[in-house]
Amino acid sequence: MKALAIAATGMSAQQTNLEVIANNIANMNTTAFKRARAEFTDLLYQADRLQGVPNRGGEDVVPEGARLGLGVRTAAIRKLHEQGSLTNTDNPLDVALDGRGWFQITGPDGETLYTRAGSFNKNDEGQLVTLDGYTVEPAIVFPPETIEVTINESGQIYAKVDGEVKPRELGQLSLATFANDAGLEPVGGNLFRETPASGTPVDGVGGDPGFGIVRQNYLESSNVDPVKEITELITAQRGYEMNSKVIQAADEMAGTVTNGIR
Repeated sequence: MKALAIAATGMSAQQTNLEVIANNIANMNTTAFKRARAEFTDLLYQADRLQGVPNRGGEDVVPEGARLGLGVRTAAIRKLHEQGSLTNTDNPLDVALDGRGWFQITGPDGETLYTRAGSFNKNDEGQLVTLDGYTVEPAIVFPPETIEVTINESGQIYAKVDGEVKPRELGQLSLATFANDAGLEPVGGNLFRETPASGTPVDGVGGDPGFGIVRQNYLESSNVDPVKEITELITAQRGYEMNSKVIQAADEMAGTVTNGIR
């Protein structure tokens, strides 16, 4: 009975949907986290009767035919790169992007990775790094006597050094944009990797055409809407239950046939 296999694909799809929702809810307080959405497509169709062909020679064609769907499959888990709200932190090394763009990070293997989580810090050498210790590109090193840090909207970083009247310009945060943000590969730690699907990065600075501006003392919050996620969680649960009812009904129908044969 095909209904068993079809309903099983539906249960598998809803399980994937539930896992995606669970990950969204788990990261609702993760800085700059982008929620995901499971996308599904129907499987192949089995043709019992073709449409558009004559029923008999010389007669009119069959208008509709009969095609039976064989279930559903997961087509993609899409990251929704919508802007999250900005939260004030009063930390001078916290920066958020208001608009499009990605901060560029040197990963553990020397490759360039991308993030929107601007919760930066200084390492033991005074270098600007992420919370995991990865270097922010281009390399910014703060003098040991730094008493105040200023980052303007274009990403230029200035340090007021003890004993000096004029602030020193230390460098500028480099940003990147992609033709298809959804094609970036999430690698964990709020980091993303370039892929052929994302396209090559376009470099720029804050305020350039197509780039957002840099906000010092702010962090971008997760774009997860808890109310929406709970609603989708209930929908996924109901979908799973309905598919399980189909399996139960198909099993009972098969049992009726078996008992009738006996």
